[in-house]
Amino acid sequence: MKPAPFDYVRAETLDEALGALAEGGEEARIIAGGQSLVPMLNMRLARPSVLVDVMRIDALSKIEPKNGRVEIGAGVRQVALERWAALAGTLPLVAAMMPWVGHAQTRSRGTVCGSLAHADPSAELPLALLALDGEVKLRSKRAKRTLPANEFFLGMMATAVAPGEMIEAIVLPAHPMGTGTAFREVARRHGDYAIVACAAIARPGGATRLAIGGVADVPQAVALPDPSDPDFDDQLNEFAWSLNARDDLHASARYRRDLVRTLGRRTVEEAVACRS
Repeated sequence: MKPAPFDYVRAETLDEALGALAEGGEEARIIAGGQSLVPMLNMRLARPSVLVDVMRIDALSKIEPKNGRVEIGAGVRQVALERWAALAGTLPLVAAMMPWVGHAQTRSRGTVCGSLAHADPSAELPLALLALDGEVKLRSKRAKRTLPANEFFLGMMATAVAPGEMIEAIVLPAHPMGTGTAFREVARRHGDYAIVACAAIARPGGATRLAIGGVADVPQAVALPDPSDPDFDDQLNEFAWSLNARDDLHASARYRRDLVRTLGRRTVEEAVACRS
């Protein structure tokens, strides 16, 4: 199939992009890498009246570490983040995830913020944003606002981005000293969307956070005790049931719950072992 007719604006500045979005209203969409949006256009699952291309806006193409946080602009391609020299030392959880994000071909075109805007609950980058307690910077022609990850994702492929608004950047906290991280995923093939993905962060003092993707309509996270705690398995089991897993063509609900329990424990144990 081919997409429905639309107008195309290649913005050279952020003001130009925001102006085009404001004029287009609910019928306007941002396009960056296009790895999620273009297939939806071709299948006519999305029918915008105007596409606003932001990939020529230099201000959006930066990865900027500052004040213990890393800001990633809307024009940063996934491959640029994957190859960022400071990634492993600054955001080790993201570094572990990046090889699992699609395939090398799609990472060379897709953007970090584009994956978040698509909000597929099985995708790795939305999971990273939630696991790290990141923030999303939104901007329209009239205003700016910042949302925490747990307020940004509203449901399966649904976000809090309003008409006339775009993701300007995301902000992730840098890796604090003494923190351990780990990531594990089960998929039918490497590069496919996750059946279950687990991201764990073990902070100094024993606090552990486990985030799960691929089960609920949005990524979910829970605070857990140390794996050696007698209550650990019971709390993890309770969390697995709270995700309301469903049967589909890829896996049964029972299999997903079992993966949350087994893979989740291994991921937390790995994060705790990496804590220094």
